[in-house]
Amino acid sequence: MTGRLYDPDGTRYGIPTFPWRMAPEEYATRRQLRARGLRPGGQDVAAQVLWYSRRYWRKGRSSIRVAYLYRVDCAKPVRPMTPAKWAALAKANAAQQVCPECRRDAGYRIPTSLGMCTACADATQLAA
Repeated sequence: MTGRLYDPDGTRYGIPTFPWRMAPEEYATRRQLRARGLRPGGQDVAAQVLWYSRRYWRKGRSSIRVAYLYRVDCAKPVRPMTPAKWAALAKANAAQQVCPECRRDAGYRIPTSLGMCTACADATQLAA
């Protein structure tokens, strides 16, 4: 069944296609590039990995999953974080710790499922 997903020259799918764990070493996913300290750097998708997954199969949907691959030799190094980027990230994280109900710093990231700190959520539950 994996023979149908093997297309190294790209005649069937338009780009080189490999089954799970059969891609050559010269290709990597975004996550694999990041683990090596690299980024795609604007290059187009060079190949893809296809595999069957019963986990994501739903009626009317395909059970074939895809992971896009990029060329490692064309990848660029990850840009380092500048002090301005660190400051912006700290500011964004701090904003997500302020409860919109009581306007206090909760000391943790406010859960999006609650939309408020747990103390306010508990008070709302008791009031209802």
